[in-house]
Amino acid sequence: MEERVIATNRKLYRDFEVLETFECGIELKGSEVKSLREAKANIDDAFGRIETGEVYLYNCHITPYEKASYFKEEATRPRRLLLHKNQIRRLTGQVSQRGFTLAPLKLYFNTRGLVKVAMSLVRGKKLYDRREDIKRREMERDMRRAARRK
Repeated sequence: MEERVIATNRKLYRDFEVLETFECGIELKGSEVKSLREAKANIDDAFGRIETGEVYLYNCHITPYEKASYFKEEATRPRRLLLHKNQIRRLTGQVSQRGFTLAPLKLYFNTRGLVKVAMSLVRGKKLYDRREDIKRREMERDMRRAARRK
């Protein structure tokens, strides 16, 4: 059994420079897990924040499970991320620097069937950085085309 991706954050590589990626667990209710099995989640606007020695994921939208009776949770409630204390301590120092933030790359089921979040430490790109990326991609594409023609 391989990992099954539930949701990805496609805008992340466009808008941010990814410096480091790490895997962490997420604290969920039972009905939320059932909703995730149906891939009803969105992490495009989600971000992580460190509060009182714990990491929380904000704006992660998990649609409430339709067949749940009384366990319906708020769709965008803050969810605690499960990391080791030394990881949180190290991230606290990095995030406290200006311009760094935590953002989720993807939400997935690992090989054991547990929900995991691939979080990343990112720095925002400037407009000229994005333009340079576009130019570099176009040059690489042109080089591949020229190599195919010859």
